[in-house]
Amino acid sequence: MLNLFVGSASTCSLASHIALEEAGANYQVTRLDLGKGDQRTADYLKVNPKGRVPALVTDKGIITENPAILYFIAQTHPRANLAPRDPVALAQMQAFNSFLCSTVHPAHAHKLRGARWSDDPAVIEALKIKVPQNMTDYFVMIENDYLIGPWVMGEYFSVADCYLYVISTWLEGDGADTSKLPRVLDHRARMAERPAVKKVLATYA
Repeated sequence: MLNLFVGSASTCSLASHIALEEAGANYQVTRLDLGKGDQRTADYLKVNPKGRVPALVTDKGIITENPAILYFIAQTHPRANLAPRDPVALAQMQAFNSFLCSTVHPAHAHKLRGARWSDDPAVIEALKIKVPQNMTDYFVMIENDYLIGPWVMGEYFSVADCYLYVISTWLEGDGADTSKLPRVLDHRARMAERPAVKKVLATYA
């Protein structure tokens, strides 16, 4: 059985949790209280030395980082059809997930975790100031250039939709201008109605 380590419903680990449910995987969830520092305990650092979530324990090893976990879930549950089989489309999905992980998520993290980038209080405050604009700019790019259909991959639902959904729930809290993002908001609303999403979110209540 797969064991997914997650934080709260507001953390990015929710994307992998939703993907496992969409895949019909045999899994269990281990919840960490990030506010209490569970991610920095000696036991968890043996699972993920980075001290972050998600982490997925499999019978062949541990996988960290959402793009890798999402890809693993799709590849090991092919009947769920959560990733394209065409190599170019698959690479494009991976590129989108990498963009969320490497660019959009750090822009969000500047709001609460500026200490990762600087010890100077003035710099940390300056990072916070840019969050609304950066998140707006990145999501306008997603709106106009990457959300090519009802789903990230057009007509094809994939694990990328799980990831986009979770990060899009941060928009209002980050002060992004959602008036520019009608398609992103429509995507978020449709994701929220999916049975797998409802089932997963109910476990965090």
